[in-house]
Amino acid sequence: MNVLNFGSLNIDFVYKVPHIVRPGETLSSSGLTINAGGKGANQSAALAKAGVRVFHAGKIGADGQWLLEKLNAFGVNTDFVTVSDGKTGNAIIQVSDNGENAIVLFGGGNKEISRQDIKEVLGNFKRGDILLLQNEISNIPFIMETASQAGLKIVFNPAPFEPAILTYPLDTVDIFVVNETEGSGLSGGENKPEKIIDILTGTYRGKDIILTLGKDGVRYGKDSLRASADIINVPVVDTTAAGDTFIGYYIAGLLQGKSTEEILKLSCIASSLTVSKPGAMDAIPFKDEVVNLLE
Repeated sequence: MNVLNFGSLNIDFVYKVPHIVRPGETLSSSGLTINAGGKGANQSAALAKAGVRVFHAGKIGADGQWLLEKLNAFGVNTDFVTVSDGKTGNAIIQVSDNGENAIVLFGGGNKEISRQDIKEVLGNFKRGDILLLQNEISNIPFIMETASQAGLKIVFNPAPFEPAILTYPLDTVDIFVVNETEGSGLSGGENKPEKIIDILTGTYRGKDIILTLGKDGVRYGKDSLRASADIINVPVVDTTAAGDTFIGYYIAGLLQGKSTEEILKLSCIASSLTVSKPGAMDAIPFKDEVVNLLE
């Protein structure tokens, strides 16, 4: 079984600030770092660090070649990443002194993925393979429909959430991984975690629903089944790739045949370790670090 992540690749410009800038405010940054990022790339790095063979598909500009070198170093296969004449996607990220973040995205190559690109990539995968998607690249509905017709199992992280997602062919999705914002958007504005799970499991029968809650851990639902797990207590330095780490380790747990409870616990430990370090994919822990804490 292969894992394909058709997702974003970004160059992250991370500014350290005392607090998230307010409308009309000019704020001095105490530091600037330039990191490899993008939800897609982060999740591929997490999968690889969790011990999964993962293929990444996407598009960058010539300025993003170093992103591929970094992913390759982690063990990610980037044969399906193409290079355009434009710019690589990038993100301006504010990280506050208490670890909160705010992000502005520029799509770049992520928004230049055509239907022909999609057909060429998906033609290399077969029924039963896993396809991981976020919402940072173009033509997501077409990817879903084409992958579903080919019999791929779809894991969808609808981030960043926008109302147009409700028009996507969500019935093709097998596993939804959402945070509180995305869960609220999919459930029609509900804010209480338990009710979000109830609404989504009722709407998407037979589908796995994973709701990540930051410091409050994670909730899981599938039809009438429920499960949960807590994070571990660590100093919070930067929350940027916490959700991406969770997703990578969650899929890894599935492939490794672990129980739902063990997968949730493992994924929470991994995401907790990520927030204890600065940066995005560089902060994601390797499998051995996580397993040692699980034991």
